[in-house]
Amino acid sequence: MKKHNIIKLFTTNIIAGKYKGQTIEIPDINTTRSSKSILKESLFNTLQFDIIDKNFVEVFAGSGSVGLEASSRGAGQCYFIEHNRQAYNILQSNTRKLNATNCNLFFGDSFEKFSLVLEALTNSSKKTYFYFDPPFSTRDGMDEIYDKTIKLIESIDINSCEMVIVEHMTNLDMPEKIGDLEFFKRKKFGRSTISYFKPEED
Repeated sequence: MKKHNIIKLFTTNIIAGKYKGQTIEIPDINTTRSSKSILKESLFNTLQFDIIDKNFVEVFAGSGSVGLEASSRGAGQCYFIEHNRQAYNILQSNTRKLNATNCNLFFGDSFEKFSLVLEALTNSSKKTYFYFDPPFSTRDGMDEIYDKTIKLIESIDINSCEMVIVEHMTNLDMPEKIGDLEFFKRKKFGRSTISYFKPEED
């Protein structure tokens, strides 16, 4: 008889907005990392009301805890990419539970599906926030993850980009510039750090 893998599930709450207090599920950390509550709270303290009606893309979405928080706080269209089937199923369940009709889900490798998200954004008159949380490169097969992530960021049309946020290992030195985006802020949370980039000013 075939054994089914049992995923251990944890829960987290939406911090603020129309879904405030609602519980969503996050899968076991071996499947996907969920952004820590303190990190997520700091992120949205930085973004505040600027995300209202703007697009929000969560790449390497996992269960979607960051993008769903953005949706709760008034973001316009939200886009999620996740390649792990179990995590994607939980992402689907979370969006259904919240009745988050502005959420667009993409199943597959983020490096392959990102161009589809960019294509979907081409007709939008709204600027977009991009959140990248790639798996830490200490995991097997992830040695080049940040180099590949930077190439994805370089493919973003800065005319439609409001900001790019990268969650990464604290011991990683992110570049001061990525394409036409420039670094402007960093916040450390133990092993994790958030680096913020925005289009260069003329």
